[in-house]
Amino acid sequence: MASLIHLNGAPGVGKSTIAERYVADHVGVLNCDIDRLRCLVGGWQEDFDGIGALIRPVALSMIQVHLAGGHDVVLPQMLANEQERAKFRSAAVDSGHAYAHLLLQAPPGEARARFYGRPDDRLRTVIRAVVAGEGGPAAVDTIDRRLAHTAVSSGDATCVDAGADIETTYQAVVAALAKGKSTH
Repeated sequence: MASLIHLNGAPGVGKSTIAERYVADHVGVLNCDIDRLRCLVGGWQEDFDGIGALIRPVALSMIQVHLAGGHDVVLPQMLANEQERAKFRSAAVDSGHAYAHLLLQAPPGEARARFYGRPDDRLRTVIRAVVAGEGGPAAVDTIDRRLAHTAVSSGDATCVDAGADIETTYQAVVAALAKGKSTH
């Protein structure tokens, strides 16, 4: 049985970095980074949210095909909306695969500091503009708190401490996944 490994968390907490690290160590695992997929669609810089709505079904299809081939998928994507998250969970579970929902959480303010401290590229510049439109630094903290509340209420999230360096966080993710497999 293959697994969909959903790395959820606030902007800047390290989802994409951990996903890249994970696929580097696991042959055949797909890194389905929806934010990077958006960049493949014309107009993504002008309509980031709208293009996200277009690309999520494409990502779901990619995930389903890759899982059906017997290969794991890592999904580094902030999904604070439970209805949206349920679509990804269903893509795995309804076809007989596992779904691991890992919520990466750093100490208060840490995700925000990382988000604004990381170097710019085209994608990050657009994401920063989107976050600025939603309230800027305070929005990152609000999202972080809302995700923590959602994780508790959903009952299927495993919280992973992302407050340390990338290697320590990566090892915590691997340990959480191993623990999850041993309980199934």
